[in-house]
Amino acid sequence: MVINATLFRFAIGGSFKWWRHGLLKAFGAKIDKDAYIYPSCKIFMPWNFVCGRACIGPDTNIYNKDMIVIGNDSVISQGSFLCTAGHDTANLMMPLTTAPIKISDHVWIAADAFVGMGVTVGEGAIVGARAAVFKDVDPWTIVGGNPAKFIKKRIVK
Repeated sequence: MVINATLFRFAIGGSFKWWRHGLLKAFGAKIDKDAYIYPSCKIFMPWNFVCGRACIGPDTNIYNKDMIVIGNDSVISQGSFLCTAGHDTANLMMPLTTAPIKISDHVWIAADAFVGMGVTVGEGAIVGARAAVFKDVDPWTIVGGNPAKFIKKRIVK
C-alpha cells in the first residue's frame, strides 16, 4: 500500500509504464510489456494479478484477494472495481470468502462497473457503465444494470 501510494503514483504518463510494470513485477504480478496501467489504479495484491495486453484505467480498484486475470485487448475503464472477496453470510462469524475473476480477450468493462467474485467475463463481452456483475457474462454479449442483465448480442463489423 505504501508503494502504491508513493512510487507507483509518481510514475505519471506513458513514458513511465516500465516503472509501474517493474514495481508490480517485483511483487509477483505477471504483466504483458504492452499493458498500460494508469498510476491511479490500486492493485491490492500484485502476486494475484495477471494482465495481458490491456488497459487498466484511472481510479480503478483491483481488489484481488484471489487471482484476477485480464486478457489481451481488454479495457477496464475508469472507476471500475474488480472484487474477488466477500463474506459467507450463512455463517454468523461471516468469514472471508474468495473466488477468482477472469476477464477474457477483447472485453470492455465500462466506467464505474463492479465485477464480483467468481465471475468470468467471456470473450468480446461489454459490461456497461455502472453495471454490477455477479454472474458470468457470455461471450460477445452486452450487459448492463444492477444486477447486470443481457442487453443484446455484440456484433463486430
